[in-house]
Parts: sequence; C-alpha cells; structure tokens
Amino acid sequence: MKIYELMENISYTLIKGDLDTKINKIAYDHRKIKPGDLFVCIEGFSQDGHKYIEAAVENGAVAILCSKKPDVTPDCTILMVEDSRAALARIAAKFYNHPEKTLKIIGITGTNGKTTTTYMIKSVLERVGYKVGLVGTIANYIGNRKLHTERTTPESLELMELFHEMVVEGVEYCVMEVSSHSLYLKRVEGIEFTAGIFTNLTQDHLDFHKTFENYYEAKKILFTTSKLSVINIDDSYGKRLVQEIAAPKLNYGKSMDAEIRAVNINSHSRGIGYELHFRDKVQIIELPLPGEYNVYNSMACAAVCISQGIALTDIAKGLSEVVVPGRCELVSTKYGLDYDIILDYAHSPDALENILKSAREFTKGRLIAVFGCGGDRDATKRPIMGKIGTELSDIAVITSDNPRTEEPNAIIEEIIKGISKDNYIVEPDRKKAIAMAIKMAQSSDVIIIAGKGHEDYQVLKSGKIHFDEREVVDDILKEL
Repeated sequence: MKIYELMENISYTLIKGDLDTKINKIAYDHRKIKPGDLFVCIEGFSQDGHKYIEAAVENGAVAILCSKKPDVTPDCTILMVEDSRAALARIAAKFYNHPEKTLKIIGITGTNGKTTTTYMIKSVLERVGYKVGLVGTIANYIGNRKLHTERTTPESLELMELFHEMVVEGVEYCVMEVSSHSLYLKRVEGIEFTAGIFTNLTQDHLDFHKTFENYYEAKKILFTTSKLSVINIDDSYGKRLVQEIAAPKLNYGKSMDAEIRAVNINSHSRGIGYELHFRDKVQIIELPLPGEYNVYNSMACAAVCISQGIALTDIAKGLSEVVVPGRCELVSTKYGLDYDIILDYAHSPDALENILKSAREFTKGRLIAVFGCGGDRDATKRPIMGKIGTELSDIAVITSDNPRTEEPNAIIEEIIKGISKDNYIVEPDRKKAIAMAIKMAQSSDVIIIAGKGHEDYQVLKSGKIHFDEREVVDDILKEL
C-alpha cells in the first residue's frame, strides 16, 4: 500500500519525500522495522519514538510518521501529524482493509466485571451459532483458538491485525474489554462499536489518571462511539452516564426503574440464581459462578444479547455454561475437602469487597482471605484494601501480589496502615501465605485467594517468574 492511500482522510504535513512510496508494514517499535516499513513515532511515558528515527531508518524504514518536527531529517519520506497515536489507529485500520467495519464489535468498560462479561457474551453468542472473537485480560480468542495477550486492550496496530485475522477466519462478533488506558491513549480510535457496556466505576488506576473525574471521562469515550450504550444504573456513575449520553441506551440493575432487572436472587457456593425481568417477560437464570456481582455481569450480557435479537431462553442456556478462568474459580473440588478454596482476580478495593461479601453469603465456617497489593501501581488503595480484607474476613493473610520494583514488605506496611482489627497474619512469600491459609482451614471454611486469578506468573524486582496458583494449591495439598 502506498503512503497517500494510508493517509486518506488524515490531516498531515509533508516535511520531505514522496507520497507515492510503497509501504510493506507499519511499526511503532524501531526494533521491529524491516526494509520498506513505515515507522510511527509515539511519545510514550518512558520512551519517545522520535528519538529512534535514525535507528528506524538504519533498519530499513522508508517513511516516518511523527507528531513533532524531528531533529534530523534522514533521506526518506517524513510526515507530521497532530496526534501520532490517533493517526496510528487510523492508518492501521486502512492497512488491514478496515476489519472493524466487517465485525460487530461489543466493547465493555468499567472497573470490575469486564473479563467475566466478555466470556458470558461469548458463551451466549456461540450457543446460538455465531463464531466469536474475544479480546481481553486473560487471553485473546478467534473462535476456540486461544492467543496470548500482553495487555487488556492491545495497541491499535496489533488490534487491527487481530481484527483482520478474525475476519479472515469467519468471525462475526468480537467481544472486547476496553480499558480506560486504551480509550485515553486512542487504541480504539475510529472504531464504531455495535454496543458499549458500562459495568461500574470504583477506585483503580489513579496512578495513571490522577483523579476520579479523569478516570470517568476516559471511560465515557467508549459511549461516544457506540451505536447502543448498555449501562448499569445501580452505579452512581452509571446514572450520570445515562444523563450525559445522547445515543440509544438500554439499562440494567436491581432497582425498580431498570429496564432489565434481577429479582429473587439466590446465592450458594457453586453459583447464583435469579429471575431476569425484561418488559413483560421473566426468565430464570442459573449461573455457575457465585457472587452477586456476577448477577450484574450477566444482566449486562443479557442486555446486549437482547439487543441482538437473541431469545431469553438461549441467553439463559449460554449463561449456564460459562467458564471464566480465575474469576471466582473453585479449585478444591477434586480433593474431596470439607472446605473450599477459591481463586479470584480481585485486585482493587471494590473487587475485593465484592468477592468477600459474596463468599460470606455461602460461608458456613470461617472466611479466610489471602491478598496483597501490586507494586508500581496506585498506592492509595493499599490501606483501603487492608481495611476491607480484614473487616470482611475472619482471618486475613497479607502477602505479596506483583511487587514489581518495590519492596514487598514496604507494600505490606502500607496495607497494614488501614487495618484496625487484630485478625491478620503477614507472610510476604505468597506460596507460604497460601500454605498458611490452607493449613489453618477447618470444616466449612472458605479460603479466598485474591489478586492474581488467571495469571500464571509473579512479577518481582528480579523479573517475571512462573507462579500458577492452581499448581501452588495442588502442590500444597499433595504435601498435606
């Protein structure tokens, strides 16, 4: 494809070179540049792509797309745009022949519930015969083919490449998590979503967004480009969003004025059931996932699927079959234990509160919580999580999550600042902490191991190590 074709409908200044130049591929990492490629300079938070223009040309770049005039002007085509992130998203879509226009794309944003809701929607859509793609935290999928993922929402270039693969393989719907980072950083620039879902908004990512208002405004971007907005009106920010979005809307919740409502909720350790009310229809829903927050996730799923013409009976069947790795995942069933061990990804105050409150509903004995907080992330939530973890459990084992470059003990000290009860134990070594919880468990107890869920690694100062909590639990139980 030639440069002038890529740059259609994009405002730019030609600093040097020929717009008739043919481009083989696009890259924003100079190390991935090969002869004939276009290098897009992105100003990141730790690196500035403009510093690598010469290196990119040495690797074979025949064109440079930048957002500020380069210090040097090598012998190639150079174009300048106002926003290179937005331009990257636009030219990536053009390069891959606009796969986003072929797919029906359902985007989900919110602090909690994104991952589970994507799996629920995928399950229902597949139940009625669609081939579905999924983009998210745990993995990306093209139908049943699982692909590795680096971040919740890929950079726009990789996202368009993934969409292209989906189209080639006959995918009709793509269900994707849309993070606040991706919205703010324009990774989904130019995509018109068939539907956008707002799950909730609670404290997270303030290290990036700085204020709650910024966080909300980033989330809100999704609904300016969605044909239909599906909104949780039991959330205060959801109520606000309903007022601020002009596009067609469908809301859900437990409140009487919700269009899609959950009534007569019945929770147990193996799942949760309720009546789904929509207009004059009532459908019994049985979820294999415990926790009242999963009622909200399933209502979001139901709302989108209803908008796509899917029958309530098919929605119920799809929801009854959903499996979500690391989300309220019961891992102790094969051992015939008289207590339960549950893994959950909860790593924010609200998510930890949700899983512990849900577990309390079906815990007949003691509730034991194992949790920590990640390093190099929002530190203000640490004492909050300390308070929640100890107030809502009978015994808390405070440990490491992904400490990254921080000292684990320093993170734990900040967690402890929020604690007023004397019902906790500190064990920085996460495997030892899990072992402590298991060894103290008695009949009818429930152990919640929170923070990592689907992750099979731990990030330490020395680097990433293999750490799969399913294997850790297996090893400990075998020893016992």
